[in-house]
Amino acid sequence: MEVRIGVQNVARELVFESAQTSEEITAAVTEALSAGSVLKLADEKGRQVVVPAASIGYLDIGAQEKGKVGFGIA
Repeated sequence: MEVRIGVQNVARELVFESAQTSEEITAAVTEALSAGSVLKLADEKGRQVVVPAASIGYLDIGAQEKGKVGFGIA
């Protein structure tokens, strides 16, 4: 699942693939915002993405990517 996080006062957004479901990501964001703590998410390679909840500008949770078929060039 592709996740995009816009951080306030930062020109570039954070983009990564996560194995977490959209419900898990939404719950983590809601908890971090209500507690005023940090948002912690894991990407597919096991790395941790940590963002202060107060700095989150927006969060875009994409659809899960399906397997590709054919000889397309990326």
